[in-house]
Amino acid sequence: MAWGILIIAGLLEVGWAVGLKYTEGFTRLWPTIWTAVALVGSMALLGLAVRSLPLGTAYAVWTGIGTTGTAILGIILFDEPAGAFRLTCIALIVAGIIGLRLASTT
Repeated sequence: MAWGILIIAGLLEVGWAVGLKYTEGFTRLWPTIWTAVALVGSMALLGLAVRSLPLGTAYAVWTGIGTTGTAILGIILFDEPAGAFRLTCIALIVAGIIGLRLASTT
């Protein structure tokens, strides 16, 4: 259950990170509201997950999901570069997330 909560928290982190781009410096109301809701939801779910998961593992996975998702959406939505080196680095982050999950006893 905690891992599922942590994954949702990570996906919400992607939502608020990408949402920052759409707020245009917090000058657009609805993107700002969505970003704030996603941020609060992400933090709340991370807080729930760390009740039963080790803090270091949970935080690393949460930020890893956020980093990976944000980088991928940056490529898709904002035409950011998608070179081989960048994609390899993203794959390494994913490998780290999987490794932390496999190393976890919870």
